[in-house]
Amino acid sequence: MKSNLKPNRLFYLSIFALLGCASQLHKTGISLERYRSDLETKSIVVEDLEWKYTEKAGNGETLLVVHGFGGDKDHWTRFTRHLPKNIRVIAPDLPGFGDSSKPEGMDYTQEAQSIRLQKFTETLGLKEFHIAGNSMGGGIAGIFAAKFPKQVKSLILFDNAGIKSPVPSEMQTIVLSGKESPLLVKDKEDFDRLLRFTFVNPPYLPGFLKTYFAEKSVANRNWNAHILEQIRKEGFFLESQLSKIQSPCLTIWGKEDKVIHYSVMEVLQKKLKTKLETVLLEGMGHAPMIEDPKLSAKLVQDWILNGTVK
Repeated sequence: MKSNLKPNRLFYLSIFALLGCASQLHKTGISLERYRSDLETKSIVVEDLEWKYTEKAGNGETLLVVHGFGGDKDHWTRFTRHLPKNIRVIAPDLPGFGDSSKPEGMDYTQEAQSIRLQKFTETLGLKEFHIAGNSMGGGIAGIFAAKFPKQVKSLILFDNAGIKSPVPSEMQTIVLSGKESPLLVKDKEDFDRLLRFTFVNPPYLPGFLKTYFAEKSVANRNWNAHILEQIRKEGFFLESQLSKIQSPCLTIWGKEDKVIHYSVMEVLQKKLKTKLETVLLEGMGHAPMIEDPKLSAKLVQDWILNGTVK
């Protein structure tokens, strides 16, 4: 008899049946996701900060990927699975997020993080590479490209922050009305609301992983609010740096993004002085590399290997 369950669900259910310790389920699930993407988990200390990151080995082009606000290195795990074997991928947890150091009293603006990220790449011995970022991570990647142009072969932006959109997003409208940011989670049930706000079609998560991520979001609520306030005060810093970017740029945006409106691409077209290709994805939200990792990886693959998208 054929099963109607999707392959991913069958995979997780079989793992669930084999494991006896519920407290280890989320760790095992995440580890298996990384294993299926040929990712190795590593750590390095840079200027007294411990960076945790994942790496997929490859003897071809190198791609550094930067997660968004409230995210971590695993936002790129399924995306990495669909890239060619020879592309090397490095996905760090930025300081303040994930499993990396989170010292209090530090500057967590996008500009400050871009400078730390450069020290991270320098410590790893990375000379030239492609850099991609989503949301806050896109803002950081763009600032990095402006500040350290000799290191960046190309810039890839997924629904990036740091630029004022000509058309306000739903999130901007909410925040400007004086309400709390939709990105902050108040309880486990509210995590479902965040998923619906961020994605058109939220990625499948087995129950134990969804519970883990929800609890983690609630526990980090005050800390994330603190970082978010710093980023707000920083303003649209990337926009002031666009003329300094020398590398070609690919911008990918979900048309249904409620967090940052896709009209940001109009600003990029006006102010970037380098080659720019834009892709607007119908029926997709704020993080295309999570919502459709296969399509996102294909677009990035074509860009890195051919200098254009098909």
